[in-house]
Amino acid sequence: MNLTAINKELRDKSPKEIVQWALYAAKRPVVTTNFRPYEAAILHATSQIKQDLKIIWCDTGYNTSYTYKHAEELIHQLGLNIHLYVPKQTTAHRDVVLGIPGLDDPNHAKFSEQVKLEPFKRAMEEHKPDVWFTNLRKGQTALRDTLDIVSLSEDGVLKVSPFYHWSDEELDSYLKAHKLPNEERYYDPTKLLSNRECGIHK
Repeated sequence: MNLTAINKELRDKSPKEIVQWALYAAKRPVVTTNFRPYEAAILHATSQIKQDLKIIWCDTGYNTSYTYKHAEELIHQLGLNIHLYVPKQTTAHRDVVLGIPGLDDPNHAKFSEQVKLEPFKRAMEEHKPDVWFTNLRKGQTALRDTLDIVSLSEDGVLKVSPFYHWSDEELDSYLKAHKLPNEERYYDPTKLLSNRECGIHK
């Protein structure tokens, strides 16, 4: 697969056209989401083309009430086919034995593995997708700057980011045009810093 040629071909396509291209030969496509800012765009763009598309939500258990309300609103508005994955240990139990370690704490890697990476790996193992839609965008992290609209994960899954080259302003217009809400108060305890990679998108 010549990713360079594919990305060149898709560069001027709309998100809808990119989704249609990716779904054409897909057998087990999924979308992953955590309902962070602008996730409504990818959820809308994909679900409008394939209503029953599997949406994997790995909920760390540390979302704010705003994020949970936002998620519920979007799930009902778009009729999303949600597949929920949560950590094997409850948040209350972890708060007692581990808490939320800082980035310089050796336990932070263990915390991230428990609340984000393990549920994600479990979801991907169960669904075994051949196409993975995500809302990665250029400029978010150093790793994401090395990717493109289409890339391959470490496991060889075709990762498709239809809004990869879009700016916040363009996404704001997209959400407004389609009457979609946005969650601007999202907080990820595994990253702590907004420009830090979480470990999932390798």
